[in-house]
Amino acid sequence: MLHVLTLVTLLITTFAVPISPQSPDPKTITIAEARSLPLGTVVTIDGVVTVPSGAFSSSTFDQGFAIQDRTGGIYVSTPNNLGFALRQQVRVTGKLADTVLPGLLVLVDVTDIKAHGSGPKVRPAPVATGDVGEATEGSLVTITGTITQPIVNDPPFGFIIFVNDGSGEVHSFVCASTGIDVSGLSPGQTVEITGFSGEFAGSFEVDPRIQSDIRVIN
Repeated sequence: MLHVLTLVTLLITTFAVPISPQSPDPKTITIAEARSLPLGTVVTIDGVVTVPSGAFSSSTFDQGFAIQDRTGGIYVSTPNNLGFALRQQVRVTGKLADTVLPGLLVLVDVTDIKAHGSGPKVRPAPVATGDVGEATEGSLVTITGTITQPIVNDPPFGFIIFVNDGSGEVHSFVCASTGIDVSGLSPGQTVEITGFSGEFAGSFEVDPRIQSDIRVIN
């Protein structure tokens, strides 16, 4: 009997599969790679915060934020305000979806998220008003043009500013939750607007984050 027990013990010791104390970290891919994958795909990306937590809550009805790397950017939807500020470096795992704002690609159902220091300053890409679209979506951009219509108050969501530099009209959506004051803006002014290149129901837009994102040139 002792021989049988010894043999069993030996077999268990020899062929037992070691159990890792924790699963390995998922592979991180670029944001451009993530944006090319089908809806429903779970991805892990890493980028610099370009839209602070909760800045767009009056139109997204969440407390999310946006991040960008050297290849592109994306909005990350979260139910709670995680307090992420501009230039924080954040690694996040979530599922690709377009359910927060119709047409806008976002990450939802976040399962892992970690801030790890400060990232490089993200410089907005100068873009013609007529070129704001799928190619710029998710990234930080700057448009410069003339305000073509009266400012539209769309409570409780925010304000709409129509801008055209001659290449085609686009609108800038100023979320009420940003606290940006648009009272000094009027048709005929030339403005420079920096913001998140977004989309709502097939309509592309530039969404400023802070007061200094809107500058009247003349």
